[in-house]
Amino acid sequence: MLLLTRTAAMLVVICFLGASLYGAERPITIGVVIDGSNQEDRAPLQAYLTEAMGRPVIVASPDNYGATVDALADGSYDFACLGALVYIRARAKYGVIPLVQRATDLQYHTVFITGTGSSIYSLRDLKGKQFAFGDIDSTSAHLLPYHELRQAGINPETDLKYRYTGSHLATAALVVNGAVDAGAMDKTVFDFLIAGGKLDSRKVRVFYTSEPYVDYVWVARKDVSSAERERFARGLLALKESKDDRVLKILRAHKFVIANDEEYGITRRIGHELEMF
Repeated sequence: MLLLTRTAAMLVVICFLGASLYGAERPITIGVVIDGSNQEDRAPLQAYLTEAMGRPVIVASPDNYGATVDALADGSYDFACLGALVYIRARAKYGVIPLVQRATDLQYHTVFITGTGSSIYSLRDLKGKQFAFGDIDSTSAHLLPYHELRQAGINPETDLKYRYTGSHLATAALVVNGAVDAGAMDKTVFDFLIAGGKLDSRKVRVFYTSEPYVDYVWVARKDVSSAERERFARGLLALKESKDDRVLKILRAHKFVIANDEEYGITRRIGHELEMF
């Protein structure tokens, strides 16, 4: 009987240790929407973060921001990069914690693009035209361009025939092939596509650039430990030009800075005014 009791106790200890080891080795999963990238493109980022975290890291590329937030909410993702609009919603509903952002995210811009042969040269020229927003949950491809149009006296609901493409790449493609007259997209994505030859500058031009605003932020689920959050933030803050260019190129960044929730006050106000919350 004593032998059976000891055996049972040992099994409990072994199971406990096994569970602990499994938990420690569970990969950290990070969700980041990077238009036009594949797993091979993201490999340097994954390798860098694995070293920074001291644990295996998986960099997942969800289809859209809604899927990213769902994965944070159910625990599938530990960290993610969110646009301002989605971040504000996720902060209010799920308590996600802002960590860092690119320095450029503090002075972000949306560009309005059209075909090079187009007669569109201002926002007012868009009246009655076919227009493309990107992801419905995007700050740079929906919230801010919608706001800019309203500021210019264009009511998207009555003055445009618009659609949502779901991504910056899709918006650019529709403009290039003439399926829409114009569209709005993230300036850094536009510049990245032009520089990489994925978008032909002979076929598309920028006719308006938005006022600056605060956009993307890297967040953690609220139940990720403070030690893990600090390690992740330090990893991105430590990225330096010339030393980490391969990783910075993937992230379309020059350097990272600490994020502050208060920076998103103006975006919150605009979102409420446009009833996007």
